[in-house]
Amino acid sequence: MTEKEARKISKFLSLLLRHNPGKVGLTLNAQGWADVQELILKINEARGWELTKKDLDEVVATNNKKRFAYNEDQSLIRASQGHSIDIDLGLEPSAPPDKLFHGTAARFLDSILAQGLNSRSRQHVHLSLDIETATAVGKRHGKPVILEVHSAQMATDGHLFYLSENNVWLTDHVPVKYLSLI
Repeated sequence: MTEKEARKISKFLSLLLRHNPGKVGLTLNAQGWADVQELILKINEARGWELTKKDLDEVVATNNKKRFAYNEDQSLIRASQGHSIDIDLGLEPSAPPDKLFHGTAARFLDSILAQGLNSRSRQHVHLSLDIETATAVGKRHGKPVILEVHSAQMATDGHLFYLSENNVWLTDHVPVKYLSLI
């Protein structure tokens, strides 16, 4: 499989497993898991592809952001985070590091500095452990700006944080008082 094919499959998996499983008639359980064989069948029927379990394994293994995860016996698959549909990932609250980072486009800065970071259409605000990752995220949306999140203070003040399977920190909202522009 070429890199271009893997990227195309990964984007379609993101759409199905994070936002719109109904697009192909797929059903996710309450924790966001889809049956692997059903997923492959539905994708092939909808797209006319010849996706195999081996192809799916390659996409899951090589996705640089580790967006997807299998259950133990690889009979189920789900997105690690980033859902716009109501999913319970079963994540337990975790104590965050002192600081986390959020990358966004410069055009969103005024709104963020007025309202804080909101999850918008997603279930959580996504935060990075390092400036480099946050910068890469911000670049996807335009000229990047990086915000430092005073996460330890937020946690002390009662805000909950969760660590996804692919090491993205999640929280419901980041009020302005916990943000600093880098």
